[in-house]
Amino acid sequence: MSSKLLAYKSKRNLKKSGEPIAIIKKEKIGNKRIIFVIHNHYASHHHYDLRLEMSGVLKSWAVPKEPPRAKGIKRLAIQVEDHPLSYAKFQGEIKEGYGKGIVKIWDKGTYELIDKTSKKLIIKLNGKKLKGEYVLVKTKYGNKPEKSWLWFKV
Repeated sequence: MSSKLLAYKSKRNLKKSGEPIAIIKKEKIGNKRIIFVIHNHYASHHHYDLRLEMSGVLKSWAVPKEPPRAKGIKRLAIQVEDHPLSYAKFQGEIKEGYGKGIVKIWDKGTYELIDKTSKKLIIKLNGKKLKGEYVLVKTKYGNKPEKSWLWFKV
């Protein structure tokens, strides 16, 4: 198994949790539209999960509050383990295992990667609820500063 999904698999018992299996799909060359999904996750702490398709997996961030819809609203986004692309369609109840609770798709669509560095992502979302240019910037805020990002609309 690729090292990209080892953390995902190591935190879960997929036979019990009901979550998608950890498979990386090979990227297609050409004009493939890349996807994003935002899950509304009713776990022990209600939060949202931002997921961006990159390098054959969904790069993922847990967002404690509703995603920013307007300029000026900033959200803490804690980077979590990569998820398999199959998670983009996942809805339902995670039973025993990591992240127990109800998961629903809050928004989904495609996105354009405008700029990417190790400390900043600029993306243009084309979803049903979120449209326009957004930025994820590394920050040292919170109790996990190495994984903390700030997410906002520009």
